[in-house]
Amino acid sequence: MKEMSRLQIREDDLTGKQIADLLREHLENMHEITPPGSVHALDLAALRSSSNITFWSAWEGDQLLGCGALKELDPKSGEIKSMRTAKAHRRQGVASKILAHIIQEAKRRNYDRLNLETGAFPEFAPARALYARYGFEYCGPFGDYTDDPNSVFMTKRL
Repeated sequence: MKEMSRLQIREDDLTGKQIADLLREHLENMHEITPPGSVHALDLAALRSSSNITFWSAWEGDQLLGCGALKELDPKSGEIKSMRTAKAHRRQGVASKILAHIIQEAKRRNYDRLNLETGAFPEFAPARALYARYGFEYCGPFGDYTDDPNSVFMTKRL
């Protein structure tokens, strides 16, 4: 695993070309893997227009490594959104650092619970394993989600 000591996570205003490209790649990949109607990833416009989402990007110098977001569901709970690591930086601990940052922010906000939705397909196994390592457990749908065999729902008490 590459040393991530120079990795910087910062709140992102979603105006840069690199983040737009990474989010476009993310959405395209989700649509390649997941059947229509089961893709819950947000596009750039939805992320920009949502006042209850805080978005972060991870950088090493001027190189974008990944991103993640925290959506407030209510004053006591949040949802992880838009977790993505750039292809060239996968399996190097980037997602782990972003996830730890989001969990810390959820605790700072005094949330009792942090939720997420991810895919049920084999391509999502690394993501599910990462979330399990951080104490997320499988659960049923939350918020506006409905039961979907293509989705996996996880939660973590804070």
